[in-house]
Amino acid sequence: MKELVVMKAERITGDFLQERVKKSFQILGKGNVNKVCVAETENSKVVVRMNDKGTYSNFVKENWCIEQARSVGIPSPEVLSIGIADDTAFMIQTFVDGENGLDSTKPKPDIWRQLGVYAKLIQTIQVKGYGENLIDPIHGVFQSPPHAGSDGSWLGYVNYNINSLTENDQFIELGVINQTESGKIRKLFEGLKRENFRFGLNHGDVSLKNTIVNNEGQVVLLDWGSAEVSVVPHGDIIEIMKCQILGGGPNIEEFKAFLDSYGLKEKDVASMRPLLLLRAFDKLRWAIDQSPDLIEPFAKFAKQVVDRTLD
Repeated sequence: MKELVVMKAERITGDFLQERVKKSFQILGKGNVNKVCVAETENSKVVVRMNDKGTYSNFVKENWCIEQARSVGIPSPEVLSIGIADDTAFMIQTFVDGENGLDSTKPKPDIWRQLGVYAKLIQTIQVKGYGENLIDPIHGVFQSPPHAGSDGSWLGYVNYNINSLTENDQFIELGVINQTESGKIRKLFEGLKRENFRFGLNHGDVSLKNTIVNNEGQVVLLDWGSAEVSVVPHGDIIEIMKCQILGGGPNIEEFKAFLDSYGLKEKDVASMRPLLLLRAFDKLRWAIDQSPDLIEPFAKFAKQVVDRTLD
């Protein structure tokens, strides 16, 4: 019996293309947020990405990011349609014939070198604001939702994490930090407030899994669901550093290829560790408040970043 998710992709595709779908299948193992299917009709082959209808605004953001990326020369699938069908938000994209970057025979350092070029191009895209939510596609304005302790600004984000470093901080109980380390980290975070950072667009998940190497050997960039306006180039690089710590690569040679093509040195990366620590702490505080099942893995990661940063 055909999976319900594939049947839903067929209906969405058929309604959009006004053609009968003759072949379809789900892509598994390359993402953990959206359900992704390929659907083929007599005249077209498309990718259908689906999630619950509450995520529609994220597809609007992705559509905007892909349009901007294509305009600055980053190879990307074309978005044919976004919408809501019943309880499902969807995006229909052109199918890119090729191999996922994880599976491609193209040397991995070459793919990472190209990703470094793309990361620099992404940061030429004109944006305003700060955060992960695109609130004005016409003017490219992003926003971070405010919450208790933060007004949603960059400074609010930093101050929230400074003010959370108290004697009764749950991080101490969790074994992430001790009182002495808390004081040292407070000074690091205070130092971030004095930095003259530049803000721009970050892809948010630059990785091999989010690429397709097409039949001409061109690296095509996918999945803008984690895109945000934040510090550049730090935002994308600290996410790559996170993947390295968690064992998901890139390796030393691949990371060097990325940095070389972007125009950075390893000493530049070392200076970004306080920002990685800030991100790890903020994510753990979110888990404590909103998603208790993630506290253990997030605490483990935060502890690893503490040890590397204060070493």
